[in-house]
Amino acid sequence: MGHVVLKNLHKSYGQQEVIRGIDLEVKDGEFLVFVGPSGCGKSTTLRMIAGLEDITSGELTIDGVQATHTHPADRGVAMVFQSYALYPHMTVEENMGFSLKMSGIKAQERHLQVRQAAEVLRIDHMLQKYPKELSGGERQRVAIGRAIVRKPKVFLFDEPLSNLDAALRVNMRIELSRLHKELGTTMIYVTHDQVEAMTMGDRIAVFNKGKIEQLGAPLSLYEAPSNEFVAGFLGSPRINLIEQPNPSSATEALKLWWQALASPMAQRPHRLGIRPEHIELVDTSLGLPATVVLAEHLGDASIYHCQVEGMSPLVNVKVSSDRKYHHQDTLGLKVNPNHILGFDNKGQRI
Repeated sequence: MGHVVLKNLHKSYGQQEVIRGIDLEVKDGEFLVFVGPSGCGKSTTLRMIAGLEDITSGELTIDGVQATHTHPADRGVAMVFQSYALYPHMTVEENMGFSLKMSGIKAQERHLQVRQAAEVLRIDHMLQKYPKELSGGERQRVAIGRAIVRKPKVFLFDEPLSNLDAALRVNMRIELSRLHKELGTTMIYVTHDQVEAMTMGDRIAVFNKGKIEQLGAPLSLYEAPSNEFVAGFLGSPRINLIEQPNPSSATEALKLWWQALASPMAQRPHRLGIRPEHIELVDTSLGLPATVVLAEHLGDASIYHCQVEGMSPLVNVKVSSDRKYHHQDTLGLKVNPNHILGFDNKGQRI
């Protein structure tokens, strides 16, 4: 079991409030991802669940048991940090079994539990090696193994892959997802990487300024964000947020384009949100005229940063078209009307 409930959780350092009333239920066996920019409160919330930070006010329960002020060792949680924090003078087996040794587990039982965890992580052939003989990915597996042997109710991960290179991060994401399916244990995972969040989580909690902006399944947050912050944080390239054009400076084409996109909405939007993949490149006569400022050809897709006369931000377009455009090419932008988002002047979706 690993059912975690946060009720009106607050955290302050002196007069500075960093967590501003979080209510959250983490289901048993769920893989929940905390995502958000640096300083948004996601790691602080994780550390409060672990007991590494005191809770200023509010309530934490784990499997229905009050844990707000429980000692970290008695909460049934295990945490994996960004830094591996392995003891350099100990073998992999000794590192993984250290907490068991401190708990008084006998050597034979300790060896069995460590080997079982190592087999799950596919590092059982490394048990007699020392940390200096391991790659970054292997060290992180050892750090995860050290948590597994404790058989916790809840795993807490604080940006565990941020020290790895891009290729290793992809491999470790796959391994962590596999591990979650095999163990079936509740996992709470903190990252600032929205790709990790979208690909790994059963649900995502998007943090901003000490609060949760939105909670839900990855695709539901991507397709139906509650506000501009969530829409802008999830997605690469970022969503295009386009303000209503200024009547005195906008071209007639831009005014008509905006009117056509905004008029079907029940409420008049302050901004339109259009994802780069929902814009089609067409002949200039068939869409909003634009000029390519920068073209990024990625192999499977191309990203174009386009300037529209009378519009200050560039419009980002992502297409998989065989035709390649280049700097200073002129083209037309055609938007899929089924995927347009509207936001009011407070940034809330309408």
